Amino acid sequence: MEDFDGRVAVVTGAGSGIGRALAERFAAEGMRLAIADIEKDALDAVRRSLAARGTEVIAQVVDVGDEEAVHAFADRVFDGFGAVHVLCNNAGVFNGCQIWSRPARDFAWALQVNFWGVLHGIQAFVPRMIEGGDEGHIVTTSSVAGLFAAPFSGPYSVSKFAAYAATECLGHELVVSGSRLRASVLCPGGVATRIHQSERNRPASARTEPSDDQAFVEQVIADTVAAGIAPEAVAEQVVDAVRTQRFLVLTHDAYRPGLAARAAALASGELPPLPDYETRD
Repeated sequence: MEDFDGRVAVVTGAGSGIGRALAERFAAEGMRLAIADIEKDALDAVRRSLAARGTEVIAQVVDVGDEEAVHAFADRVFDGFGAVHVLCNNAGVFNGCQIWSRPARDFAWALQVNFWGVLHGIQAFVPRMIEGGDEGHIVTTSSVAGLFAAPFSGPYSVSKFAAYAATECLGHELVVSGSRLRASVLCPGGVATRIHQSERNRPASARTEPSDDQAFVEQVIADTVAAGIAPEAVAEQVVDAVRTQRFLVLTHDAYRPGLAARAAALASGELPPLPDYETRD
C-alpha cells in the first residue's frame, strides 16, 4: 500500500507512546484517523492535536479487551468514514513476574488486552476491510518479548507471543484467500513510552497484591524505556513496512542476530539463548 492520502487509519492505544506517534505520522501522510484509548483525557488531547492540524478524526474511549466495545467502535468508524485502510491493533499493557509465583489474574489481564484486544480488532474490522475490496494493511504491536521469552516476563511474553502468532496466521490467511490486505507485526525493543506504568489502567477487578518479583521487573522495564528510542522513530518504521509490505518490523537491529541464534538452538532441541535486552541500534 503506497497511497495514504485521503485514506483511513485506525489506531488503538492512541493516547500516548507508539499509538500517538502512529496517529500523528499517518495524519502527516494525509490520512483520516480513527483513534481509541482507554484513557479519556489522553485521547482527547490527541484528538485536539490532530484536529488542530486539519486532520479529520473520530475518537472513542475503548477498552480493547471488551469485544462489544471494539465492535461498536468499528461500527462508528465505518459509518463515519465508509472504509478502513490501515488498522493498527496497538493497545497493550505490561505485567511481569516470576511465572510460578503470581495469580492467574495477572496472566488473564495481560492476555485480555494484548491478545484478545488484537483478536477483537481483527474480527471487528478485517471482514469489512476485505469486503471493501481496497488494498490495506493490518499492523499488530507485539514486542521483542513476543519473539524471545525472558525471565520474569511471563504474563507479558505469553500474551505477546500470542499476538505475534495471531498476526502470522492472519498474514498467511490474507495471502491464501486472495485478499488485497497484508499484515505486519511490530516488535519493539526499548522505546520511550509509559508501558512500565500500565498498572494505571488495570481495572479493579483484575488487581492483585504487588510482590518483590513484580517490582523488580517493572524497574528493569522502567530503566529500559528511559533509555529507549523515540516513538516517532517506531512510527516511521511502521509506515515504511506498510508501504513495502514487510511482515516483521523489528525496531532494533541488535536483536536480528538473536533470531538466527534462537532458530539454531530450537532446531537442535536446546533452550534458546537470551538476547541482550538493550536499546542500541
